[in-house]
Amino acid sequence: MPLYVPASLEGLLSLFSSCFTQPTFQTFKALVLGQISQTGSRTVTGMLVGARQSGVCHHARAHRFFACARWSADRVGLTLASMICERLLESGEPVVVAVDDSLFSRVGAKVHACSWHRDVSGHRGRMVAKWGNSWVVAGIVLRLPFLDRPVCLPVLFRLWRPKRKQFGKKQSDPERPGKPQLARQMIDLLSERMPDRALRVLGDSAYAGRAWRGLDDRVTVIFRLRQQAALYSPAPSTSGRRGRPRSWGPKLGSVAQLASDPDSRWESTTVHWYERTQTVRFLTVEGLWEPLGPDTLVRVIIVREHTRPKGKPAAVLLTTELDATPKQTIERYADRWPIEVSFQQAKQLFGVGDARNRTINAVERTVPFQFLAMSITIAWYALHGHHPDVVSEHRQRAPWYRTKRTPSFADMLAKLRRVILAAQYHPGTHRNPTPREINLVQQAWAAAGL
Repeated sequence: MPLYVPASLEGLLSLFSSCFTQPTFQTFKALVLGQISQTGSRTVTGMLVGARQSGVCHHARAHRFFACARWSADRVGLTLASMICERLLESGEPVVVAVDDSLFSRVGAKVHACSWHRDVSGHRGRMVAKWGNSWVVAGIVLRLPFLDRPVCLPVLFRLWRPKRKQFGKKQSDPERPGKPQLARQMIDLLSERMPDRALRVLGDSAYAGRAWRGLDDRVTVIFRLRQQAALYSPAPSTSGRRGRPRSWGPKLGSVAQLASDPDSRWESTTVHWYERTQTVRFLTVEGLWEPLGPDTLVRVIIVREHTRPKGKPAAVLLTTELDATPKQTIERYADRWPIEVSFQQAKQLFGVGDARNRTINAVERTVPFQFLAMSITIAWYALHGHHPDVVSEHRQRAPWYRTKRTPSFADMLAKLRRVILAAQYHPGTHRNPTPREINLVQQAWAAAGL
């Protein structure tokens, strides 16, 4: 059957036409439609079934799209990032980018870039070993007017590969950079794409390192810091003596030493982070951190819960955004959490990682494509799909669900599926539907949970 794309979604997908040749763009639209519509496994052939194209074109066309076609996931992601900044962010508002990595389990010894990884998302948070691909993701975090929480829209992706071992030790390998280096590559791409925007990068302690030396003035970072990290005073003024001037001042001590110093001056403030308001105590220290070099002045904020004045800090934050107050920095770092929520929704609701391809291009393109389709779904809902009745209708269907105040990603996905189903039928046609067509519509609506 022909490919029926709703006009609102068609207008959004048309922005990506320059990223593909014309035949490949038609396949792209069909697979995006199938990824959204499919309620079963989102394999490559499952996307064709979801788009109702399985009997129209050969399944090799979909496999060639990922394995052989000439297109770049970076280019598609940067186009999506530009659209998000133009249509969903205020002019001049800084772009908040969260970076993190997630593991997608795979099966088979011949899958490209597969290896064993330690995963803490197992049963009851226990560390388990899993075979799969590890992806470093950069997502734009923004607040939508109809939500009371920020959301993360993944836009750029890098497949991480562990370093090779020689004589039992890991060797430096420029072909296999670390996760912080991969994240820096993506931030540089975003910075180059949006020269008139300031970027604020958020990451956990695994991404705090040398990779962030020499950042553009428009790019600031907020990372979690380990307690063993040492801080130094800025370099003293030149003494006029012969010899090389000093680059570093005296050592201030490690984060743990500064936190336990009885002479440290702690302050209190009330912050709203992680969906709750809490009074915390914090200690601010400004200085230099060796991985960022002697030319980058940083601020370290040690945060403790007010109810626990001693013991392990609740968070240790490092930022290069010196014009922000400590309270602003603490609340801004909490905006990193939506990328974790995005990973959970991508795997459990949107089927990211369901594909079972093995070749290099296919593996390096399929997961980014599925993430991008997820971001397109949220962007479509924000631009065309939201209506206040979405929440009231859900509460009518489930009156026991009294805490629901805003639409979830599942609601956004269901709304777009309804629109896609409605686009397949046009008013003014006098042909009566066949029993098979009626049965397909009933099955589709039942699968969409409507």
